[in-house]
Amino acid sequence: MPGMKTDTSALPRAHRILVVDDHPIFRHGLAQLINQEDDLEVCGEAEDYHGALRAVVDLEPDMVIVDITLRGASGIELIKEVHRQRKNLPMLVISMHDETLYAERALRAGAKGYIMKQEASESVIQAIRQVLSGGIYTSRRITEDIISRFFEGPAIPADSPLKSLTDREMEVFRLIGEGLSISEIGRRLHLSVKTVGTHRERIKEKLHLKNATELLRYALYWVEQERASDS
Repeated sequence: MPGMKTDTSALPRAHRILVVDDHPIFRHGLAQLINQEDDLEVCGEAEDYHGALRAVVDLEPDMVIVDITLRGASGIELIKEVHRQRKNLPMLVISMHDETLYAERALRAGAKGYIMKQEASESVIQAIRQVLSGGIYTSRRITEDIISRFFEGPAIPADSPLKSLTDREMEVFRLIGEGLSISEIGRRLHLSVKTVGTHRERIKEKLHLKNATELLRYALYWVEQERASDS
């Protein structure tokens, strides 16, 4: 009837999502995509590790979407810390980084899904709903890889030597490839120069590289290839 108001209290509450990414244009585009859905809404955004932790406490989202590369610390470290503080808060990674190297790391850290940014516009809503419902979302390739290694055992060699690196070593390797010095990496990750140097030596050993020059060349090439695949 004219003049009557719709009772919105009877409508189900939209799931509130926090988006964490250091690229404002991507955050804006993702928020627009999510906000088109009646049952989903972006409740806040953050561009770095510490801002994301504050937003989780202040906004109490139902879900967090996070990138691997952040200011202050990596998305993997953020996932670990959020999972420690709020074990049941679902998290989904949307990143440009190769899923064969990062998807399983993210799942082990506490995330419930992983999507490459190239596929986000097509798959993100499906992934969000699957993770919110308690499921796990990865590409078919990653799912098959994890299942096959579960049944065939750890003796199966990894496709890439980078898979042997720990999460922290992978983070140091990526920053070396971005051209940062050991002291700059230390400041970025809040580590001592000695600790970063130790990580560098372990990376060289695991990748069978003779010296720091070979490591730098390899890391620079890898970062360049990652950027090329994202363009």
